[in-house]
Amino acid sequence: MIEAIEKYIDKLIKESTPTHPIWNVEVMRGKEAGWNYIDGCMMTSLLELYKIKNDKKYLDFVINYTNYFITDGNSIKGYDPSNYSLDDLSESRILFDLYDYTKDEKYINAIKYTYKQLFNQPRNYLGNFWHKPRHPHQIWLDGLYMAQPFYMRYETRLNNQLEYRDIRHQYENVRKYMFNEKDKLYYHGLDPSRTIFWANKETGLSKGYWLRALGWYIISLIDVIDFIDPASQDKKFYIDLFKEAIDGILLYQDNDSKMFWQVPNMKEREGNYLETSGSAMISYALLKGVRLGVLPKDYQKIGLDIFDGICKKYLTKSDDGFNLGGICLLAGLGNDPKRDGSFEYYISEPIVENDAKGVGPFLMAYIEIIRLEN
Repeated sequence: MIEAIEKYIDKLIKESTPTHPIWNVEVMRGKEAGWNYIDGCMMTSLLELYKIKNDKKYLDFVINYTNYFITDGNSIKGYDPSNYSLDDLSESRILFDLYDYTKDEKYINAIKYTYKQLFNQPRNYLGNFWHKPRHPHQIWLDGLYMAQPFYMRYETRLNNQLEYRDIRHQYENVRKYMFNEKDKLYYHGLDPSRTIFWANKETGLSKGYWLRALGWYIISLIDVIDFIDPASQDKKFYIDLFKEAIDGILLYQDNDSKMFWQVPNMKEREGNYLETSGSAMISYALLKGVRLGVLPKDYQKIGLDIFDGICKKYLTKSDDGFNLGGICLLAGLGNDPKRDGSFEYYISEPIVENDAKGVGPFLMAYIEIIRLEN
């Protein structure tokens, strides 16, 4: 299996360029290439692969790819901070590592350029970032991953932890308003203004749960735990949130495949399916959580079993090499009436192969396995 995954990674990087990333299905279908969370998932996994393999082909690829978008760091091609999209700033998390490896000041400049967005990001009355201006007031679980690991890393390394309180406050609000105590799951979205059509008129919550949104939230927590100052008193707060979220989603694990369902609490409903990206995120979070010492060691086998289940069900070989399937292309809550947070909506979105929203977390879980074996 290791040989198959290594060949799969080689295929992805050999056939991709900044304007033609074969792991970004949206770009391959006509969306303009730019600075985005999808490529960020792939770049993050390749940098982690370099850390443990020490094979410069991974680092060189990320540097060359990134340098297409960043020349002096005073701007980033394909990124406009005034768009105030949390999705768009996510990829900038890789710049800390690139600076550490190269000492090139343009990466520090680009980090600071990105941070300006967070400094000016619109917020709702609770104090949380809007997901995007076209989604005013709204908190999405996705947005916790898009913004908070970058935010935490910046505060730890470059801002003397001055905004630690703000980061914690945003997570406190998510736990207070978006967690269902009975189901032990987080709703996908919250509109505190209760103005968008999908929001419950009493709670502001979306209708239900989406696996990848839960996955984004869970891996945001384990990455924030990784980036926080180890001496910070806030670390226990994030660890407790992480453990609770992990134990909640594990209640819905499929007994046979060990994966999780696109709508995790409705596995019996027709049309529901075992989904790769969210399952891979949970595998990664479990394995990293054990490595960081925030989960007991018996959680390690759960993470390994999930990864093995993904490989058995969705990693396949064809004439053009290996492919990873079972990936929900995209889903969100929005102004389009069909994006209403319902079961019917979540199962209606396209299922694709080789998209980095699934491939990135899959590789991150794989890297944790290599660390374990080493």
